[in-house]
Amino acid sequence: MSQSLPLRAVIAAGAGLASVAALSLTGTATAQSTAAAGPTTVSPAGHYFKATLSGKATFKAGSVTVTCSVSTSQPNSPVGSNANNQVPAAPANSNSAGPVGGPLNPPTYSSCTSSMPGVSASITTSGTWGISVQHGNAVSANLTMPTSGFVLKTSGLASCTVTAAPTGEASVSGSWTNGAPSKLAFTNASVPIKVIGGFGCPTSSTSSTFNVAYNVTDVTDSASQITVTG
Repeated sequence: MSQSLPLRAVIAAGAGLASVAALSLTGTATAQSTAAAGPTTVSPAGHYFKATLSGKATFKAGSVTVTCSVSTSQPNSPVGSNANNQVPAAPANSNSAGPVGGPLNPPTYSSCTSSMPGVSASITTSGTWGISVQHGNAVSANLTMPTSGFVLKTSGLASCTVTAAPTGEASVSGSWTNGAPSKLAFTNASVPIKVIGGFGCPTSSTSSTFNVAYNVTDVTDSASQITVTG
């Protein structure tokens, strides 16, 4: 979610961009990994998961940085009503020659502050996002956001609207770490943006960087962990 009004996201998934931080692992890969093809299995098959922000999410555009302390992506309620935020059922949770991925509910962001005095900030997300993971020496992740799926607005001394992925779907690369809980992280990820506004707005900026990390937990069985293996 690179340079002119602050829009920097620390998402560990999302969107971040945020993003995100987001993070669905279903059979139809809405997001595709850029890692070299190799076998990947996501477990437990068919389980739903939730991504909760670990630390802070920061978004940077130009001289302004927006920091959010709350972000989540979770399954629809009731759980099981759609495939968002779900590990694919077997055998679709395994791919012998590539990533495993699918749709993700957009991460929400709140409790956001701006580095610019007298300026407040809020973020809205929309549409269906996507996540894919690829096993390797290190597990890579790829987060996809839909067109205009992330909008940051500032008000006060500077009233600006920053739209990520303004002309088409955008993807960013990150990392996955198995654990209890597992983690999804995006570090210095860059996404295209369009900035509209008057004085103080970085209208010449065309990209923004974000950093974000999420803890990924199993919603179907709290005693289980979402893991990625080869």
